[in-house]
Formats: sequence, C-alpha cells, structure tokens
Amino acid sequence: MAYRNLSAEILQVVRQAEAELSGPPHAGVIAHQLKASRRTVNRGLAQLVAAGQLARVGAARATRYRLGGAAPSTSTAESGSGVPHNLEAHALLLQLSKPLGARTPVSYERGFVEDYVPNDSSLLPPALAAALNAAGRAQGQQPAGTVARKVLEQLLIDLSWHSSRLEGNRISLPDTKALFEHGRGDLSDPDVTMLLNHKQAIEFMVDAVPEQGLTVPVVRNLHGLLMQGLLCDPLAAGSIRRRIVTIAGSVYHPLHAPSLLEQMLNEIVARARLIRNPVEGAFFLWVNLAYLQPFEDGNKRTSRLAANLPFLLHNCAPLSFLEVEQSDYAYAILGVYEQRSVALAVELFEATYRRSIEKYRAALSSFGTPDPLRARYREALGDAIRRVVIGGESSRAASDSIGVEPVDADAFTRLVEAELANLAIYNCARYRLAIQVVDRWVAAGRPGSPSID
Repeated sequence: MAYRNLSAEILQVVRQAEAELSGPPHAGVIAHQLKASRRTVNRGLAQLVAAGQLARVGAARATRYRLGGAAPSTSTAESGSGVPHNLEAHALLLQLSKPLGARTPVSYERGFVEDYVPNDSSLLPPALAAALNAAGRAQGQQPAGTVARKVLEQLLIDLSWHSSRLEGNRISLPDTKALFEHGRGDLSDPDVTMLLNHKQAIEFMVDAVPEQGLTVPVVRNLHGLLMQGLLCDPLAAGSIRRRIVTIAGSVYHPLHAPSLLEQMLNEIVARARLIRNPVEGAFFLWVNLAYLQPFEDGNKRTSRLAANLPFLLHNCAPLSFLEVEQSDYAYAILGVYEQRSVALAVELFEATYRRSIEKYRAALSSFGTPDPLRARYREALGDAIRRVVIGGESSRAASDSIGVEPVDADAFTRLVEAELANLAIYNCARYRLAIQVVDRWVAAGRPGSPSID
C-alpha cells in the first residue's frame, strides 16, 4: 500500500492559497484540489490544527484554515480518529508530516531487534502491557486457542474486513458478511480475493497455532495464504523476498539481501517466542514484521495477523484492528520505519486492542455457561465430525469408534448428530475442515448424518 502524506499535501494547498492571496481555503476546496474525500481531509485538518501547524478561522460552515496556530498546551491532543497523542507522539507526527525532501533517508537497523532482550526490554510501557494482559486474558486454565475458537465466526469477519480496509479494500462490511456466508465470490476481483484470503489465513492460524506454536513456518504460511492469487509471481507467496521494495511516501529503504531478511525473520520470531506477556509479544511481532518487510508484498497484513499468535497461545482476546483509520495506521508504521519510534504505534495499538477486548468479552458472555460434555470431549468431537465428513463413516459408527466413557456415549452421539445437522461452510474451521470439503459434503446430501443413517 502506497503511503500518501496527506498532511504535507494539505499544508501545501494552504501555503499556496496564502501565497496567491486568495484567502484561507475551507475543507471543501482542499478536498477538491487533493481529490480526496471530505472525511479524510477533515481528519488531516484536525491533526494539523492539534499539532499547531494550522489554525481555524471562522466557525461551522464558514470555517477556513491558515498556516500557524498555537502549539498544544496540554499533555495530549486528539487526532481526527479520536486517538490521543502525548507530547512524544506529537513530536513524531510533526516530523513525519514534513515534506519528503525535509526528512533524512534511513535504512533498516538490525539493532531494533538485536538490542531487544525478551522480558527485560519492552516496546510497550510495562504497566500498559500488564494492564492490557489482565483485561484481555480469559479466566481459568483452558487449552490454547479456546477463546479464538469460541469467537471464530465474529473474528473471521472483523479481522478480515478491518485488515483489508486498511489496504484500501472497497467491499462493505455487510457484503463481506454475505461473501463469507455463501463462501463464493468473483475471484477475478482482487478485493474479493483479499477478503477470502484473510478468512482462510485466520482459519489456518486458529487451527495451527495451538498445535505448532509460534514458528517461522506459521508466519510464512500466513503470508502464503494472504497473498495467494494476488502476486505477479505465485511462487513469492510465503517466500523470502528477492526483490528490492520501496515504500511510497517514505524515506525508509528496507533490506534487500534475502539471506539477511531470512536471518532477521528467524530472530524476530525467536525473540517473540520468549516474551512472557502476550500483549508485548503481539506488539513486538506487529511492528517488527512490518519494519523488516521480509516478503515481496503483503507485509503489513501479515504482521496484523501474526500479532494474534501470542494472543491465541495465551487465550487472550484477539486483535482485530477495529475502527483504525488508514491515516493513523500509516503514521504509526511510518514512525517505526523512519524514526524507529513506537510512540504513535503504542497509542494506536492500545486504543484498538481495548476495543477488541470489549467486543470479544461481550461475545464470550453471550455463550453463557459452557457445556461440560462439549468441553470434556472437544477434540473427540472434532475427530468424530471429520470421520463422517472425510472418512465417510456414519455418525453412530464415528461416535462409537472414539472411545468416550460409556456413561457419556449416548449424549456424545446426540452431540455429534446435532453438530452435523448444523455444519456448514461458514462454521467448519473449528473442526479443521476445509470449506471445499464441507461444500462437497453438503452438496452430496450430508452422507453419514442422522437423516441419512
């Protein structure tokens, strides 16, 4: 995704208006000249006013903008998205808002990773990481991935849509829900492909991480799934980059030596695996994978999904990047790229993870008291479902072959039959079943299910 330095462009429009003595422009004029939406320009104007680079003249519809204005006098100020900025974040935002020619070109610094000592160093303020961990962690001892599986259907939509939207995807949220429900779409449309790729990658992640843990192959497979059908070279999906990449709108120049890229990717994952606090681990993965740019394309979307790996392993609320604006996200990542500063990234991460915690806490509470039989035989239930759908067994035969306690046998069989009756392409990931497999099974008349026995 190319970065557009909207703040610099707005300042240039206002500066030109003053030079031509045409008077301070209003937001509509600026939006027209920049060929940008009014909403996007309004956010940019709010940031520049908060940073003291612009001042408002007039009020309501007569509001216009001129250069200058007093610097913020409080310790924080608001961006257009409502994310508060402390003074360090403000200073970073001002630096990133300068024209490209006024910013010093920089390259990748290995020390950003190599100087980081897990559980001693911290990218997040330690108190914040501890507070977010306490808020987001599920109560009690549960197998890894339990929380994500419970909210999987909602997570698939949330993370797929919000992550894709940050890449400029134009499909609406209602249309995304319909696409996932029916499981089919126009694969010649890159936006459709992007969303379906996200869905498949999240299903893989929820399935694979509890068994395989946080590993480089898991991260590379995430990229491979996210980028299938979207790269000029299909073999580049999941592969370490061998081409030079540039970041439009930035003075950052990523590494381009494949061996070093692979080495640093291994180092990032190895250190993330040692971080005890999953919130710090998630943040570490998010910023470092984006900063390294190990893949030909799709690095930021891979980093967003990979940030969820520690949350999966520790049964924390997942991170869906809810309500994050593209401009805020761009500046947060640019701060890491160009200044190796996480000041803006910390604020964005905290705000969006708190929203995720609230959303998935509400989703979990809607489940009520867990079914003890389902909890006790969670893996056995999945095994029985796969025996019917993939192995062709009847529901009774599959249930009998599992070897549950005799006292639970009849109840377990009824549970298997109920799950088979409701199995569809939109809820099959929890049983580690591919969408295509379930689609064929349903089309064949659900062989082996109670109505067929």
